[in-house]
Amino acid sequence: MTQPRGQQPAQPRPASTHDDARPSLGAPSPALEQADGEEFTDLPEATVARLPEYLRALHTFAEAGHDTVSSDALAVAAGVNSAKLRKDLSHLGSYGTRGVGYDVAVLVGQIQSVLGLTVRQAVALVGVGNLGHALAGYAGFTSRGFRFAALLDADPSRVGERINGLIVHTVVRDHRINIAVIATPVRAAQEVADRLVAAGVTSILNFAPCVLSVPDGVDVRKVDLAVELQILSFHERRKALTGATGANPIVVPNGRTGPGVPR
Repeated sequence: MTQPRGQQPAQPRPASTHDDARPSLGAPSPALEQADGEEFTDLPEATVARLPEYLRALHTFAEAGHDTVSSDALAVAAGVNSAKLRKDLSHLGSYGTRGVGYDVAVLVGQIQSVLGLTVRQAVALVGVGNLGHALAGYAGFTSRGFRFAALLDADPSRVGERINGLIVHTVVRDHRINIAVIATPVRAAQEVADRLVAAGVTSILNFAPCVLSVPDGVDVRKVDLAVELQILSFHERRKALTGATGANPIVVPNGRTGPGVPR
């Protein structure tokens, strides 16, 4: 159950078309200053991977006007079972209150602190072709605790372009940036990664369809949309073999219907 706002006493919050971009970030930068608080350096990786889902769900409950949320309701919203959720949150020292659940605002603060989101993280984006341009213009990153502080590309036709208030450069200096996004073609990705690491970047989100080689201490997360589609294709093939494919028409926004994906 969730508790409507105002019925529980408030609790204090815890203390390119051309994408062949090979730019430089300049000199290495110091780490972002984190807010004071308890460190959770030994959290299981699986728990860390689920915390953003809990945070997203908690924001939804907060926007709906709830001060508290039960473990069952939060688990359903996050797409996990409640036992797993309770175990994950116990790592943070958050056990909820029997019969009441979790204080939404307090739990949001705890998770944001663990994820390093008590300060807005500065991010560099390398490669402002079609994909990079879309990422740079996406407003959702700001609400999740991130801001693009630098846009980089080696294409002269892109340099000087303004995207979402930022100007594209080939070199950016004097930025406290530890996180970078690579949205270049595969041929440029490794060299870009090398330059980012040399500039002091220690976390990379890679959209290029390749495996990057980075030194110890540098974390890389890979996003390959084609791989995700291939996995879905496998499931579609399996459903076809077992006769489980759906026969309902697809309805597109303009009201047209058809037996398959509209052209």
